[in-house]
Amino acid sequence: MEYASKEKLEEAEKLDKLKSKVLKYIMYKKRTEAEVRQKFSNEDENLLEDSIEYFKQQGYINDEEYVKRAVNEFMALRNLSIKEIEYKICQKGVEKNLIDDYICKNKDVMLEYEISSAKAIILKKQRDSEEKEIKDYLYKKGYMSESVNIAFDDMN
Repeated sequence: MEYASKEKLEEAEKLDKLKSKVLKYIMYKKRTEAEVRQKFSNEDENLLEDSIEYFKQQGYINDEEYVKRAVNEFMALRNLSIKEIEYKICQKGVEKNLIDDYICKNKDVMLEYEISSAKAIILKKQRDSEEKEIKDYLYKKGYMSESVNIAFDDMN
C-alpha cells in the first residue's frame, strides 16, 4: 500500500514540475497548444496532456484567443495580405478552421485592412516600379485581385 502512495506522490511531483516549466514558457509569450506540445515533446505524454488540459481550462492556452491576438498584432504592425496572416498563424500550429472562422467573422475588417495594406505597398513602390510590376508583387504576396484593384482605383 505504501509503495502505491509513494508512486502517486512522485507522479504528482513530476506533474507539478512540468506544469511549472509549461507555465514559464507560456507566460513569457502567448503560445499555441501545438507550440507547447512541440517544446515539451520529450516529456511524459500523459503528464504533458494533463498539463495542457489544465492550462486550457485556466485560459492560459487558447488557440482562438491566440488567432485573435495574432491577427490584431499583424494588422497593427505590418502590411500583409490576408493569406500571409493566415500562413503565419498556421505555422504556429493553429488549426486552419480556427483561422478561417476568425477571418470569416471579421471579413469586412480584414478586407479593409488588406486594401489599406496594398495601398501602403503601392505608395512605397510607386516611385521605382510600373503598375504591372507592383500588381505582380502584390499577387505573389497573396493579395486578392479584388483588393489590389480597389487599392489602385483609390490611388487614382
